[in-house]
Amino acid sequence: MRKRRMDAPHAAVYIPRMVEFLNILLYVAMAAVVGVLIFGIVNLYKSDEKSRSRSNKLMRLRVVLQFAAILIIVALYFAKEQFGG
Repeated sequence: MRKRRMDAPHAAVYIPRMVEFLNILLYVAMAAVVGVLIFGIVNLYKSDEKSRSRSNKLMRLRVVLQFAAILIIVALYFAKEQFGG
């Protein structure tokens, strides 16, 4: 099976689209982190019996979303570094 080289003429179309997609995905991930953070802060001021458990779940979700955002940043860096996007 032959590997395709990314210096083909169609690569000039796909690479900028990939970088644009990763940029949009990064903004979505950052908005999700901010949303979960705000929801967690609001949850801190509630005093029902489930708020403690909900706070822990929101903290875990925020950490996972931050990790995903960092992975997207790394992917963007490598895409721009390798392909000049």
